[in-house]
Amino acid sequence: MYKNTGTEPKMANLPYFLDGTLNINNRWVKLAATIPWKDVEEIYALNFTSHTGPKALPARTAFGSLIIQVKLSLTDEETVEMISENPYLQYFLGFERYKQESPFDPSMMTHFRKRFGAQDIKDIDDLLHKTTRPKEEDSDKDSDNDPPSNKGALIVDASCVPADIHYPTDLGLLNKAREKTEEIIDILWRHRFNTEDKVKPRTYREDGRKIFLSVVLKKRVSKKKRREVINRQLHCVRRNLASINELKKHADLGLLKPSLYRELLVIGTLYQQQQYMYDNKVTSVDDRIVSIHQPHIRPIVRGKAGAHTEFGAKISISVVDGWTFVDTISFDSYNEGTELISQVEKYKERFGYYPESAHADKIYRTKENRAYCKKHGIRISGPSLGRPPKDAILREEQKEIQRQDEAIRNEVEGCFGVAKRRYKLDRIFTKTRTSSETLIALVFMVMNLDKALAFLSLFGQYYKQLFAHVYCFISLINENEHFKRRVIQ
Repeated sequence: MYKNTGTEPKMANLPYFLDGTLNINNRWVKLAATIPWKDVEEIYALNFTSHTGPKALPARTAFGSLIIQVKLSLTDEETVEMISENPYLQYFLGFERYKQESPFDPSMMTHFRKRFGAQDIKDIDDLLHKTTRPKEEDSDKDSDNDPPSNKGALIVDASCVPADIHYPTDLGLLNKAREKTEEIIDILWRHRFNTEDKVKPRTYREDGRKIFLSVVLKKRVSKKKRREVINRQLHCVRRNLASINELKKHADLGLLKPSLYRELLVIGTLYQQQQYMYDNKVTSVDDRIVSIHQPHIRPIVRGKAGAHTEFGAKISISVVDGWTFVDTISFDSYNEGTELISQVEKYKERFGYYPESAHADKIYRTKENRAYCKKHGIRISGPSLGRPPKDAILREEQKEIQRQDEAIRNEVEGCFGVAKRRYKLDRIFTKTRTSSETLIALVFMVMNLDKALAFLSLFGQYYKQLFAHVYCFISLINENEHFKRRVIQ
């Protein structure tokens, strides 16, 4: 059950928080004033359809905890400990007074990530962008209500967000499947309903383990030997699955833990894929499973040095005036070049006009994208089609424009670098699809929050210095009567 408060938090009076005084220039105090908490609460309340049950924690506490965790790169347990130790963090979460005890159990962080989906984070990020970016004057609109001209630059790119899994191999996956099926057989045999004395299904687990180690412990193994061991592992998994189907007649699969039952379903699909690749002597298959614990993860081929293939989510982002928007999060591999048109349309939806230029790498410069950009008056980065002009001056001008476009496009590479190094996006530790998508969207939203906070701080310092200069100027005028008369004249 969630009850919408609809009122401002009582702790808004800073001097009486913690029976002392908090610094109003603290980053968490400024950040609390930047986030639209009312809109966050409306989005959060949509997750609660029932009016019964225990009262849920406020939206500000839930969403603020996720921001703290991402901003400080903490685990769930460390996040709760940090909140209980820091009064500024408790003020940021909307607490009325400082409390030394833990505000909630660390396991609640998992529920917070489920209650704020990736689309919810994107909606909040759009609200932040509207409230923090400077308003534009409608000077371009004329009396004939013509559409506004193209303005701004759109920078797009895609990257992979690796998940925290072992590097998958066919032999390793089959060995893990064999061990899991052996565990399921043990559980079903112990709790079988029929009490008659029957022989337990054979698993040959010692032989299967020995065969597996005969390959993985060697530095070099021939393809023939590896294929032979894979066949043996396939035979073991097939036999274990048949034994489980037979045991289902005497034992209920409800005896298994939900996670173990889910893994059993994944193993069935995994065995079919591995058997197909073995019979047809191929190394790929559609929707290939690379992790039994996280079956939603797919291999993403990048073709870059040091990381030819990565395993995780693929994301497409667009950068406009330093603000990063997450356009696509997918665990299935896709061609990012097909996303340019939708990204440009989202730009039009956000700002009301098309961009003047679109900066992207070579994979985006397809015929379809070039025709679309030409139709809407958008200049796409990169060399133009056809032969270079014969005029040397014009040729040098085009090369200079290309160099400037590449320099502008470097900003999106910097966004990926900051997200992966500073905010730990280079390895996602969440286990479910929805939690991973929420965490990815949160990282870029926190990056935008930091940029907005830095802009507001710089804006405030500028006016503070300006007022100081004006005050000094007025003071000099009042002190110097001769200068005061000259100014009046």
